[in-house]
Amino acid sequence: MSISRKPLPHRLWHFRTVYLMLLPALLFYIVFCYVPMYGILIAFKDYKISKGILASPWIGLDMFRTLFALDKFWQVMFNTLYINVLKLIWGFPAPIVLALLLNEVRRRLFKRTVQTIIYLPHFISWVTIASIVTALLSINDGLVNKLIGMLGGEKIDFLTNSDLFRPLLVATNIWKEVGWSTIIFFAAIAGISPELYEAAVMDGAGRWRQVWHITLPGIVPTISILLILSMGGMMTGGFDQVFNLYNPMVYDVGDTIDTYIFRTGIGEGKFSMATAVGLFLNVINFILLFTVNNISRRISGIGIY
Repeated sequence: MSISRKPLPHRLWHFRTVYLMLLPALLFYIVFCYVPMYGILIAFKDYKISKGILASPWIGLDMFRTLFALDKFWQVMFNTLYINVLKLIWGFPAPIVLALLLNEVRRRLFKRTVQTIIYLPHFISWVTIASIVTALLSINDGLVNKLIGMLGGEKIDFLTNSDLFRPLLVATNIWKEVGWSTIIFFAAIAGISPELYEAAVMDGAGRWRQVWHITLPGIVPTISILLILSMGGMMTGGFDQVFNLYNPMVYDVGDTIDTYIFRTGIGEGKFSMATAVGLFLNVINFILLFTVNNISRRISGIGIY
């Protein structure tokens, strides 16, 4: 009798080792992802810490009506979407291009050295990166502005210039994450059959034609899945990065939903408002993920479900 036809208790016992290995991860998600969902109720209540969630008065959708009437809310929504679109346009193709270029390198030592160097920024915290950026771009003591001054140019206020802040976010994000993201594409490229390249060589195809007709089509499923997942986080503002790099001079272009929730919930004690913002944010992310996934499945047959 097949194991799949046996009763559930028997199947659980048969695969007990596998389930025990899954248990820590399962407990982690239950404790830190599902149990906190109870706090969603705060968005529908006039929450007071002294009364707790259940005893706080129920206000229904009043907090959302108040939220949607705020000009500031729509400003941070626009900032978040604009910054993430820029990151998607510039940051998403970058690891793909880098992986394709490094895949063409034939000297293993050089390739491994470059890979190690570009992976390292991923492990540097945004606090440290913010300190490095300040040391480089500060208008008074920054290395870049000192060089500009030595060359007779006018110093540039990189850190408080609204026109430069969003490009700064995109550039630092690419520098930090591009190397780490190439790991996924290297793995996808490694899964392509070498026989395809051998056949292409026999047909006289050069390196460029091999990349265009074999490598890129071979990693399209990976690109599609990562693009879908990226779209599911379009309304997530990258709190650590923005919080450590921005300042009051660039709030109008750099204040995102994540930093707005932090200032409103923690700074001003408006927990119901902050929870309503967070809930609305996650609903939008889910809609984006669902929509893009369905479009991808209809066009290419590739999706996350």
